[in-house]
Amino acid sequence: MSRRAGTGPLRRLVVLRHAKSARPEGVPDSRRPLAPRGLRDAPAAGRALAEADLLPDLALCSTAVRARQTWQLASGEWGTPPPVRYEPRLYGADVPTLLDVVRETPPEVETLLLVGHNPGLEDLILALAGDGLDDTLERLRTKFPTSAVAVLAWHGTGWPALAPGVALLTSFTVPRGGTGT
Repeated sequence: MSRRAGTGPLRRLVVLRHAKSARPEGVPDSRRPLAPRGLRDAPAAGRALAEADLLPDLALCSTAVRARQTWQLASGEWGTPPPVRYEPRLYGADVPTLLDVVRETPPEVETLLLVGHNPGLEDLILALAGDGLDDTLERLRTKFPTSAVAVLAWHGTGWPALAPGVALLTSFTVPRGGTGT
């Protein structure tokens, strides 16, 4: 059972792992682009967020090419994308760094989208989730694959109050864009 974060508005942290990336020879990790599957899956993630009414008020995105492309393709599925902040600290970040970045979010933001990388994102979700609906936690512990979307919900007056164990993992999905060339 999760600890209570207190009273305040319902806040949602939507975590999106970048879509499948290519591994071109001689290209530094931070410059790796999306693979063909990633180019199909990223828009599917955007559609899934729209269908679930999980469009963010603000997006924080890693500066890595594959994360930026994931954001651009996912948000391209929405009428008017929210503001995005490209955050270099998200690349290769551990849980304390990710929490620091999230806690800097302005209080008026109720739904925040974080686009980044594993293992940091998976570790963050598992640290924040005091509980999960249905089998979400068990499935996430098994694997948090590319294009996976996890939604953490909690009540709080501001993002600095977000702490380990206070959130409920309400959703965990892995949108796929189907087959194609």
